[in-house]
Amino acid sequence: MAHDHKVVSFSDRKPPARFSLPGALVHLRDASGQSLKSVLGRFFDRADDALFELADKAGSNLDQTAYFDAMRELRLRRKSMVVSILQYVSQAFNEIGKFQPHQTTGTLEEVDLDSLSLVDHSQLEQQVAVDNLINKLRNRYSEQIRLLTVRVSHLVQGIDLKDAQMPLSPEVICGGVAEACADLDIDIRAKLVVLKLFDRLLADTLGDFYKEANRTLVNEGVLPEMRRPPTGKAPAGSGPRPENTRADAGASSGSAVEGYSGASSRATFSELSALLHQGDAASGSSGAYGGEGYIDTDRLMTRLSEAQASSREWNDGAVVSLSEQLQPILRAGDGRSLNPGQVDSDVINLVSMLFDFILEDRQLHPVMKALIGRLQIPVLKVALSDRNFFNRGGHPVRKLLNELALSAIGWTEKKTGQRDPLREKIESVVDRVLNEFTTNVALFEELLKDFSHFMDLDRRRRELVEQRLRDAEEGRARQERASQAAENLVQELTEAREIPEPVAGLLNEPWIRYLQWVVLREGEDSARWSDARTLTEKLVWSVDPRPVSDDTRSELLRAIPAIVDDLRKALQEISWDPFATDAAIRDLELAHVDVFQRLVTAPSREAVSEPEEAKSRDVAQPEPSEAAAVPEVPVDTPPALPASKPSESRVEIASETSAEGPEAAGDTSQVSLQWLEKADSLRVGSWIELTREETKVRCKLAAFIKATGKYIFVNRSGAKVAEYLRQDLAADMAAGNISMLDDGLIFDRALESIIDNLRSSRKD
Repeated sequence: MAHDHKVVSFSDRKPPARFSLPGALVHLRDASGQSLKSVLGRFFDRADDALFELADKAGSNLDQTAYFDAMRELRLRRKSMVVSILQYVSQAFNEIGKFQPHQTTGTLEEVDLDSLSLVDHSQLEQQVAVDNLINKLRNRYSEQIRLLTVRVSHLVQGIDLKDAQMPLSPEVICGGVAEACADLDIDIRAKLVVLKLFDRLLADTLGDFYKEANRTLVNEGVLPEMRRPPTGKAPAGSGPRPENTRADAGASSGSAVEGYSGASSRATFSELSALLHQGDAASGSSGAYGGEGYIDTDRLMTRLSEAQASSREWNDGAVVSLSEQLQPILRAGDGRSLNPGQVDSDVINLVSMLFDFILEDRQLHPVMKALIGRLQIPVLKVALSDRNFFNRGGHPVRKLLNELALSAIGWTEKKTGQRDPLREKIESVVDRVLNEFTTNVALFEELLKDFSHFMDLDRRRRELVEQRLRDAEEGRARQERASQAAENLVQELTEAREIPEPVAGLLNEPWIRYLQWVVLREGEDSARWSDARTLTEKLVWSVDPRPVSDDTRSELLRAIPAIVDDLRKALQEISWDPFATDAAIRDLELAHVDVFQRLVTAPSREAVSEPEEAKSRDVAQPEPSEAAAVPEVPVDTPPALPASKPSESRVEIASETSAEGPEAAGDTSQVSLQWLEKADSLRVGSWIELTREETKVRCKLAAFIKATGKYIFVNRSGAKVAEYLRQDLAADMAAGNISMLDDGLIFDRALESIIDNLRSSRKD
């Protein structure tokens, strides 16, 4: 069969032996490949136009040349980049369960062992950009991704499939993008522009892509009844996510909301209105506000605009509910209450409940609640004029509210006199809405674009700081691991040995430093480490040879020169003080002289003792109790060597290596498995609220250092505020000192909460 070079065949790559992809996954692989190909085609078309526009607006010839070079490079590499990304995704299908998408930030095992230097700045910029895209996709399309993950896992039940290994996961798609962009020979600024273009395109289009992927599996009969992800323990590595799955049972046949089976946050206004009345949330067709007077939508909008103008003067930080703000608006001149129309009344009730949820949400600081609360009347005006406001997820007002709340989740109030850029920016957004908004929603689009740009710059700065922190913590973890390995080796080989004090000092100081250096440079599985271990064994044996035989003396005479020579070379490699090295070698030579002196008398004692023992065995065999009463002195134990100080040095090594052993095990046993699992489920980027001496600190998990088992938490500025071991983290969670913060979209959570409450009240 002839293949067109412009078409990538997903069936050319065969899956690994002893495993064949289920037919449904083969169909998903091929269908998603074609969909992804068309998405990438649109990207390159947009990228060409965007780079040309940037070059046209460039402020210098250098910048203009960089953008033109990038545009030319993309044109030349377009076909190969598409093929590379599609092959990457195809490989994730064909090696399902075994395929590991490239980790952009890198785990501890992947860090270059040749040095502890920090990541190149340009490489770090790219890593941050790709990580940011992965997080954005996971947050925006979490439900569709989880649905797809459950369905794919259902087809390969014998395989332990992690979230990141799902063939169409954000990690796989973004990994393919990162790999395709890695070889672009363009300026770093232009490469970041390319990645940002990928960011915008994928963030806007992958929602339909994931829906189509789920639809493909449903058509293949894979869990067709599942409309929302199941609850329960999250898959490994997935981290905590909001429990969104709720039963839809109880809806009566023929109800306006019976057909509603999608995400709660996408309910139409008519469905919400039906729920509102069935749940007795509204008072009936007469409207929410009793009285004979009637106010139409136009008059209501006029009065809302007047109230909006007066709310500009609020500077006391108080949070006023929407119902309180509406009381003077819904009054006639004679004091009678005015009655909105039924539809307007429903809109007022829904918006009021939305903001009640937002203003009661514990995720937000009271100052931020007060700022967002000032937007209640403008949002009500939008909802009254646009019924799609409730079910249009991409509505600019909803997106702006989500962005404002998301940006404020880790915010804490600054000390008096300190500048707070985020608070100033949110205040400027709110002020512009109150001052400029009438009925034109385009203002919100402009503010959303401006605020998103501000947050992108802020997020990029914070992520660079966090990346530096992760690099430093991983470097520290490698150092700790190397120290532990070196100390464990010395402790193991010196245990039950009589080591002279000067030699113990040599082992505990310069030699441990050399062993650490070997671990950091080569690793514990290297030949260099094996050679270092062998030299350590010979060194210990040379000052306390056991067991002693007739050949021990000659073996020592042959081995000692090589031991001393190798020891000197090793210390030179780590640039140890040459004068200290000479002193240590002299002390070692004196210890060797003592060993030879002891060996001179040891054979004679053996020769004398053997005939006497034979004679005693011939005369009388002692009873077991008598034999036990006679202490045996080992012939190879020197009679007059100070053993106390060497044993003290061994105790020092042992205490350092075993300090965390029994205690750590004891701590773990005191924490229930439930809380340990919650600690394990934390994902990087999760926000928590930490209580310390009645002070609450908001921070997020910036890194989990696998080598040391440490969880590193940072504040919103990227500065480290806490670190925990697993059992300590679980213990504080169990004690209530740590509580999770939900970083989901606040508008969607509020709408979902309203729907669930209305359904519950209807069933009651």
